[in-house]
Amino acid sequence: MLIAAIVIGAMALLFLGFEMLIVLGLPGILTKEFFYSTMPDLIYGQRIVGGINHSTLLAIPFFIFAAEIMSKGSIARHLTNLVGAFLGHRRGGMGLTTVATAAAFGSVSGSAPATVAALGGIVYPELKRQGYSDKFSLGLIVSSSEVALLIPPSITLIIYAWLTGTSVASLFAAGLVVGVFLSLVFCAYVLIYAYRNGLTGDAPLPWSERMKVIGRSIWAIGLPVVMLGGIYSGLFTPTEAAAVSVAYALLVEVVIYRHMGFKDVINVATGAAVTTGTIFVLLAMGSIVAYFITLAQLPAMVIDFLEMIDANWIVFLLIVNVLFLVAGMFIDPNSTMLILVPALFPVAQSFGIDPIHFGIIVCLNTCIGMITPPFGLDIFVASSTLGESVTKIISGIMPFIIVNLLALLVISYLPDISMFLPRLLAP
Repeated sequence: MLIAAIVIGAMALLFLGFEMLIVLGLPGILTKEFFYSTMPDLIYGQRIVGGINHSTLLAIPFFIFAAEIMSKGSIARHLTNLVGAFLGHRRGGMGLTTVATAAAFGSVSGSAPATVAALGGIVYPELKRQGYSDKFSLGLIVSSSEVALLIPPSITLIIYAWLTGTSVASLFAAGLVVGVFLSLVFCAYVLIYAYRNGLTGDAPLPWSERMKVIGRSIWAIGLPVVMLGGIYSGLFTPTEAAAVSVAYALLVEVVIYRHMGFKDVINVATGAAVTTGTIFVLLAMGSIVAYFITLAQLPAMVIDFLEMIDANWIVFLLIVNVLFLVAGMFIDPNSTMLILVPALFPVAQSFGIDPIHFGIIVCLNTCIGMITPPFGLDIFVASSTLGESVTKIISGIMPFIIVNLLALLVISYLPDISMFLPRLLAP
């Protein structure tokens, strides 16, 4: 009864067009008033404040600030030039450059929308110049940018770690492997498209020019080296790495490349503060819903149901993927995780699924949700950045969604891909 009330209330608010703040918060408040009326009202403040009072979450505002600095600065262009110098002359060169640059920029931003905004204006004209269709180019830009949610630093993986108590460093290691895997899958699709359409690359750059490009880009590629090297060498924690990324990005954009001035930094900081506030309000409201879901013993109910139908871990992961894919069509990724992870994580543990592997499955599902119509956030970011219609972008994305689903099946049922690097780095 309680679970039904929460779900029905949230769905009604969602389809009536209320903001996610209300969709997450109001059902939790009404649940307390109708089903736990003897509980003191102080519980609201305790859950809201206590829900986000976690040191792991300190990394989020720093990574968001760093991503905003780099998306408004020149790091994206330097990375594109560097990758293009080595891949641009190959068949499908600009398509391969787009995928590799999205992965490289994702490794310093952790934000898919920031990757779309930073790279779209750079690579879209070049893709069309080399003969790629508008629809394929748009689909490639939006889809390849989702890798930023997997490759560290990943805000999505940080939120999952906060929800489940899983090691951030181990999740980052798994996300790096799966992010590279997904990028390779996209590269394979680009090569198939290039061969079918007879697309070639530009003339190869002489090595003297390539060395000049490397010299100009060395500061741009230094950030992931410093950040990931510091984390896995034990020099600093992921949260400290987030602070380092901000300092490094400011140094590069303001002092070395001199692409940003004081006013630019203030404007970027304002935008980052708004984004951070939005995420933390959702996390706070989601903690109320998660609390009452726990009180209602939803995980135990799910386990009992799966035992009744004699389901195994294979069926369970199929159910998980379907739930996240459907939710991702209508709800933003952070809210999806806040609603589903507290209920499904204990069930995953009961089936013996490793928390790191489950986290990667959740993260990959949220990646797909970012590009899935009708409300995929990256679709609207691309439309605003590139001046193309949402309908046109959606038609270009559909083949890439199929590619994503195939990759999701592989990652879900071959856990060694996700677990390879975390096991290697385990003490």
